[in-house]
Amino acid sequence: MKRVYDFLAALSRNNNKVWFDAHKDRYLEAKKIFEDFTAELIDEVAKWDEYVSASKPTVKQSTYRIYRDLRFSRDKSPYKTHMGAFVVPGGKKAPYCGYYFHLEPPQKKGLIGGNMLFVGLYQPDPKIIASFRDEVSVNGDPFLEAVAKAKGFDLYTEGLSRKVPAGFENVEKEEWKDLLRMKDVNLTMAMDEKFLFAPNLAKRVAARLKRCKDFSFILNRCVDYALEGNL
Repeated sequence: MKRVYDFLAALSRNNNKVWFDAHKDRYLEAKKIFEDFTAELIDEVAKWDEYVSASKPTVKQSTYRIYRDLRFSRDKSPYKTHMGAFVVPGGKKAPYCGYYFHLEPPQKKGLIGGNMLFVGLYQPDPKIIASFRDEVSVNGDPFLEAVAKAKGFDLYTEGLSRKVPAGFENVEKEEWKDLLRMKDVNLTMAMDEKFLFAPNLAKRVAARLKRCKDFSFILNRCVDYALEGNL
């Protein structure tokens, strides 16, 4: 993975078409390494996540183009300076909870990159959040237990609603109320370079992600409930 990391670091210092075209061979090498890693990661996650094994995504369904969409952005840098793999049942456009691997070296001009793991829902539909809230409002302890099992991961609590949503003010337990205020539901963990550059990365990443298995399963049950038209 170090060759991928080094390419992205160089791209962040030279984010222009002339440089990219002159180093297209490095990009293609990095892309191949990252796609091979993603294929292995999908296989590893499918060994223990029944949703992923039942609707196994392809590498193409789990990775992203390096070319940025500039139509509505003030930043006209043509290329992304990170690579990501989102292992989610049915592929990255599906509504389910998934497992995201993000590789991004520190940026130029003082901006900070970040290497992270993410497990959760990406921009969930309001019906799915409603399903999650319904579940937590009557049975929040299993979800809190799943968070506790995800050793080394932190529950992402930025962007909480200021108040508990209407209709949920009188839930049984006080500790469930912060969960009800969440707009996105996910866990995160940072990765350092020592972890990234050691052998057998996909297996080691999958081992960490497995700690979030129960968390993901509960969320995907909520997704199923919403998709079945129960809300």
